[in-house]
Amino acid sequence: MALPANPIGISPLTGRPIGAKKPVLVMKLDNTPHAQPHAGLIDADVVYVEEVEYGITRLAAVFSSSVPKRIGPVRSARITDIDLFAQYGKPAFGYSGAQRKMWPFIKAASLFDVSPYTSYTGYSRDSSRRSPYNLFFNGRAGIKRAPRATPARDMGFVFSATPPAGGLTATKARMAWGYASAGFDYVSKDHEYRVLLNGSPARAEEWSGGQRAATVVIQYVKQTKSRFWDKGGGNTPHAQTIGKGTALVLRDGRVWKTTWSRPNAKSGTTFTLRDGSLMPFAPGQQWIVLLDRKRSATVTPMTKPKPAAQPKPSPAPSAPSGPTTAPPASETPVAPTPAPSEASGPTQPAG
Repeated sequence: MALPANPIGISPLTGRPIGAKKPVLVMKLDNTPHAQPHAGLIDADVVYVEEVEYGITRLAAVFSSSVPKRIGPVRSARITDIDLFAQYGKPAFGYSGAQRKMWPFIKAASLFDVSPYTSYTGYSRDSSRRSPYNLFFNGRAGIKRAPRATPARDMGFVFSATPPAGGLTATKARMAWGYASAGFDYVSKDHEYRVLLNGSPARAEEWSGGQRAATVVIQYVKQTKSRFWDKGGGNTPHAQTIGKGTALVLRDGRVWKTTWSRPNAKSGTTFTLRDGSLMPFAPGQQWIVLLDRKRSATVTPMTKPKPAAQPKPSPAPSAPSGPTTAPPASETPVAPTPAPSEASGPTQPAG
């Protein structure tokens, strides 16, 4: 199936107006409490939440529309990244490190490696933060290191400022792993979801409003053990993002059940409603949680939306007060009496 094309001048990742399509940079970020506040994350077009060892999670931020000078804290790559980001073409890929066994996979992947392994250009340590949560990256320097990185392209996402019909009320969503959690609370006045990470509002270096999501996708995936283990004996899970599955899509305070589909590594991911139409995302930053299908997200209240208030009908105009004066007899219209036809007989009732 051909991927839908977004209008010219509209970002295929956010649905917002942009100029020329720009190269894609993917950055791996820490997602423990020590990572707060994140730097640069508010500028990401798409943010993925991935499970790693010991039931903790990492973030993968996709930048294209705007690439900040400070992104972090930067952390290491995982096997899930290889398949996941092939759908972006061949983006620049920044991360802090990886298991030695992972190096051949990264080298063979559809990625331009802009990690410290290939050059330390753009990376720096922030002495005000504790190690290893203090590595930051100048994203603009990263893009210069990968001049042939693929520009943002149609991914299968479609956008509309107006949500589709149906859906259930969904003002809160929660999901948990062994030692991590994520949550999304709808802020109706902003038409966005406030992001919570590990039980607390996700903070941003750039402003006090924290991290926000226009659309939240809970993508249920088959997750299996991989061949990769860390020194402590923790296995790196592999989230399979090629294939089909179910997903919950939250926007505008409502949720829809969809089917996600990605036929192969080079293809984007589509999200389809029950009637076969593509689920439109709300323009803005997209958060996609890759959740093991053996787990369940809690979305509340899951009730039918209240019908929109109908405007009250205008009252009928009141009759004029005081006596009504009839027009003079000379001005009173009189209907002419038709002359009877000579050929007609008695009038018959209509049949």
